[in-house]
Amino acid sequence: MLRIKQFLDDKVALYNRPAFIEKDPVCIPHSFTGKQDIEIAGLFAAVLAWGNRTTIINNCRKLMGWMDNQPHDFIVNHKESDLQPFIHFAHRTFNATDLLYFIQFLQYHYRQHTSLENAFVPGADYKYDTVEEALIYFHHYFFSIEHPERTRKHISTPARSSACKRLNMYLRWMVRKDKAGVDFGIWKKIKPRQLLCPLDVHVARVAERLGFLENTKSNWNNALHLTSQLRMINPKDPAIYDYALFGLGMGERF
Repeated sequence: MLRIKQFLDDKVALYNRPAFIEKDPVCIPHSFTGKQDIEIAGLFAAVLAWGNRTTIINNCRKLMGWMDNQPHDFIVNHKESDLQPFIHFAHRTFNATDLLYFIQFLQYHYRQHTSLENAFVPGADYKYDTVEEALIYFHHYFFSIEHPERTRKHISTPARSSACKRLNMYLRWMVRKDKAGVDFGIWKKIKPRQLLCPLDVHVARVAERLGFLENTKSNWNNALHLTSQLRMINPKDPAIYDYALFGLGMGERF
């Protein structure tokens, strides 16, 4: 286990650095300094983070531009006529219907709360072992107002055994903070030790090869199991190894 820890720590040092930001969707929230702007930009970047990374980044920048690069102000104060540019948007299966509902939900939320953190943790603190309850709560809350049925596929939940890769990545961005500066650490209710390592098929393959998983299924049980293994290496910050596993999963030989 010590050898694996050293190997992964070396990969973290390679990928958890400012140079990583430029070509990753996390560059979108890094375009902003205000907390709410970071939250909103980060949510869209995470939700759209599948497929070609250049396309993901370009489409996210397009969205932010339509919001006058002031996403929080736009979300809270836009008029119906301001939504005209959004009606032809499409990123893979995420289309204008989905986008307009996301904007509607965010307006509903931010007119009542100062932070999107409350959409995951409504109380003063978060006492669970993992973020499972936070993700389930967010799913219920996100669809608690009238919504298009088709949009439900774009917000995953552990209740349906999804690995919730993109939402776990979003939580990593919002919760983790270290000197490297890739993650923001602007949310305080959830602690780094409660985060789960984002899991997709690429990370699952690497985890299997390292002996962390018995198969390459990208599901909730494997996300829990992988993170439990990573906690044995780093109890306080298991999600930091997302950097190493992601980098290895992108094709690096080992």
